Amino acid sequence: METNQGDVVVLRWSRHPRCVGLARWELRKALERWGLSRLEESAVLVLSELLTNAGRHARVSPGREIETRYVRLADTLRIEVHDATPERPEKREPAAEDCGGRGLVLVEALADSWGVKDRHGPGKAVWAELSLSSE
Repeated sequence: METNQGDVVVLRWSRHPRCVGLARWELRKALERWGLSRLEESAVLVLSELLTNAGRHARVSPGREIETRYVRLADTLRIEVHDATPERPEKREPAAEDCGGRGLVLVEALADSWGVKDRHGPGKAVWAELSLSSE
């Protein structure tokens, strides 16, 4: 399902690895439409990490979905990933030999800010913002 109201794109995804690629494609389309293709590399990587974390850690039961929101604000691109799990992700510093655990480290490095907020209803939204003036 897609809601597209100018500067906001809302999409819902099942918990399936293929959805990450589809979500990246939708974000690229939105960035192109908004004239923000210069942010594509960072924005797509941020989205990939947030959505992969939600798919891996969120308890998504049948009929429930993970939601992405891409929001173009006056001076910021905001990427949100909503899920029904109340547990908040924590950034950790993985050891060099760890195979994973770098997602939020990458998000923090690429985004100007990021965080977690409560949702109306169960769960949370993890968000990241990228400045539109970044080159």
